[in-house]
Amino acid sequence: MADPIKNRYEFVILFDVENGNPNGDPDAGNMPRIDPETGHGIVTDVCLKRKIRNYVETVKEDAPGYRIYIKDNVPLNVSDRSAFQALKIDEKKISKKDDPDIDRKIRDYMCSQYYDIRTFGAVMTTFVKAALNCGQVRGPVQIGFARSIDPIVPQEVTITRIAIATEEDAQKKSTEMGRKHIVPYALYRAEGFVSANLARRFTHFSEEDLTLLWDAIINMFENDRSAARGKMAVRELIVFRHDSELGNAPAYRLFNTVTVERKDKSAPARNYSDYRVTVDEKALPQGVTCTRKI
Repeated sequence: MADPIKNRYEFVILFDVENGNPNGDPDAGNMPRIDPETGHGIVTDVCLKRKIRNYVETVKEDAPGYRIYIKDNVPLNVSDRSAFQALKIDEKKISKKDDPDIDRKIRDYMCSQYYDIRTFGAVMTTFVKAALNCGQVRGPVQIGFARSIDPIVPQEVTITRIAIATEEDAQKKSTEMGRKHIVPYALYRAEGFVSANLARRFTHFSEEDLTLLWDAIINMFENDRSAARGKMAVRELIVFRHDSELGNAPAYRLFNTVTVERKDKSAPARNYSDYRVTVDEKALPQGVTCTRKI
């Protein structure tokens, strides 16, 4: 396995949506997620991680070391079983007495083969049921919920379809009605963390993996288009690099240096150019550098 990263990172992602639904809530008729107290839009961490996984899967196409563990139509126990087969372990006769190092062997194998385990960690149920400690892996990369800079006003748009579902319905009507939810425009901010300490101790997340992560974040909407999501794009990726493994300053101090504000507060924003993004690099603590990837 490659050498793990040696520096802690924090990062800020700014992305926008135009006439789309960035993350529907299935408990609310697939309406865009909203903080009910403030009206700000929300995009979950699970949604953002899915985009990153999809990009890596598209670019790497299941190349060795870059398989995706959480994916469509592949039961988790099938992926888990690959570790038993590769290490020639009888999953029905697992015994820590026979091999006290079995936890580490299985964990290292899964981390070496699956990029998203190496990055985000995982709870691998097959191994947990077998009472193995390797079933829960703490990932070095974590992303919080994204929140819109301003409150959003979702719209419910009525749409029609000329294709009728059945012959019986076709005798009664010529069109069918439907609805979709959109956000006319919103700019979202998400914050993330990369722990060099967890990378060294558990998953061996490497510099090459980190470069791929930045590429995946920047391009996570470019190959994942859909009519429901409208026009989405990552506008900024601001990365803070510490000079040490454990970091040189609290994350909140770095995030506070990034300011996003609407230029004209008398009118609703309808484009990224309606906002001003600044980074107060003079306020950065010693031992921390800032890079704007976009």
